[in-house]
Amino acid sequence: MTDEWRGWQEAAETALYGDGGFYRSPEGPAGHFRTSVHASPLFASAVARLLAGTARELGTDSVDLVDLGAGRGELLTGVLAALPAVGAGGLTVRACAVELADRPAGLDPRIEWCAEPPPGTRGLLFANEWLDNVPTEVAETDADGVDRYVLVRAADGTERLGEPVAGADAEWLRRWWPSAGPGSRAEIGRPRDEAWARAVSTLDGGLAVAVDYAHAREARPLFGTLTGFRSGREVRPVPDGSCDLTSHVALDACAAAAGAGTVLTQREALRTLGVDGERPPLSLASTDPAGYVRALASVGEAAELTARGGLGDFGWLMHRRA
Repeated sequence: MTDEWRGWQEAAETALYGDGGFYRSPEGPAGHFRTSVHASPLFASAVARLLAGTARELGTDSVDLVDLGAGRGELLTGVLAALPAVGAGGLTVRACAVELADRPAGLDPRIEWCAEPPPGTRGLLFANEWLDNVPTEVAETDADGVDRYVLVRAADGTERLGEPVAGADAEWLRRWWPSAGPGSRAEIGRPRDEAWARAVSTLDGGLAVAVDYAHAREARPLFGTLTGFRSGREVRPVPDGSCDLTSHVALDACAAAAGAGTVLTQREALRTLGVDGERPPLSLASTDPAGYVRALASVGEAAELTARGGLGDFGWLMHRRA
């Protein structure tokens, strides 16, 4: 093996977060793909309601809000703007954006810019599409039924099989993603379990939420989900820094690692927060035509956030701390 062949975890870490890596680019994630945050301000409003509810549960009007994998601060900006509209304008919020990229110019000065989630958080820790970008090793089962690490060449994405998977990685596969036979692949989610457990451990009280593409043990994809995105299009995953590298998250494993977690779909979670996509009554069209048009627009955005086969199928992993 020459130095150009590396495991996917190391290759993706360099491609995404190293000097000149994809996530250090000026345009940020929003320049390449559209998350729920970018799809509609209804998402930020829902998170604002969740923050207000968390403050009530803690019995305080001073609360922390930590956005893990904050992009360029879009979600925090939206939540702070939405608080008065959801009846929580009186909350005192310490907002912290956790991101490796440099602080963007013009960001609301109320938002702190952090490299790590701060310890002792009391409030809401929110990670929207963060875990899918925590790099993992990729395993493939060879013709003899042996799980082997997949090695990749950064320059062009060419792959080959390496050494047998061993140790903690092998234990993780046995528990969470057992082989489906020769040729089947898996993303070894152990680094994500550990990253999420560390994040949850910073919460002294309140709620930690991870929102992501997800799958469960009983329905793991046969060939994994590793892919790339560039300029809004899915592309072949090549760890050269030119594209996002992402794969769906085994949220059930993350839940077990952090202890006592609950997984809902985004559709279920948002409906409890007032985003349900129901059409306004037709009578509103005659009494308040402009309001009816605004309500219809809101319905369309809510429908996208809760759609089956789309954003609505995302998993929301939730951990409460007293």
